Amino acid sequence: MTSQLAERIMAILVVDDNPGDVRLTAEALKDGEVESRLYVAGDGVEALAFLRREGRFGDAPRPDLILLDLNMPIMNGRQVLAEIKEDAALRQIPVVILTGSREMDDIVRTYDLHANCYVTKPIDFEQFIDMVKSITDFWLTMVRLPMEEH
Repeated sequence: MTSQLAERIMAILVVDDNPGDVRLTAEALKDGEVESRLYVAGDGVEALAFLRREGRFGDAPRPDLILLDLNMPIMNGRQVLAEIKEDAALRQIPVVILTGSREMDDIVRTYDLHANCYVTKPIDFEQFIDMVKSITDFWLTMVRLPMEEH
């Protein structure tokens, strides 16, 4: 069953400083059930500028989904998540923590900050691709998301 959101191009913001993981995510989205456009922020400061449409991101779309890594320079994923969830204009955007950390402390802290889910990145290429497809297919076809008024 496809949601009403599948009728338009979905915007996905990937916040990750690892170019390899970003490439794998882009590859996984090519064959997804929903047509999507991938936007990338290499650190937390850039992600918040994108989300708030500041500076060079003045025309940035509101993402339908955010895939957020935890361990990044400048501003880590926990700090970004806290900013997103404290901002009334952004807090309804689903944030999936997509990280290499398996630490229970990270899991607990991100759920305390209202992450929508926590997924550990698999090391295997095919498993990574399948996992990203599963995440995006779930969040963009099965779940009803609030839409920004146009």
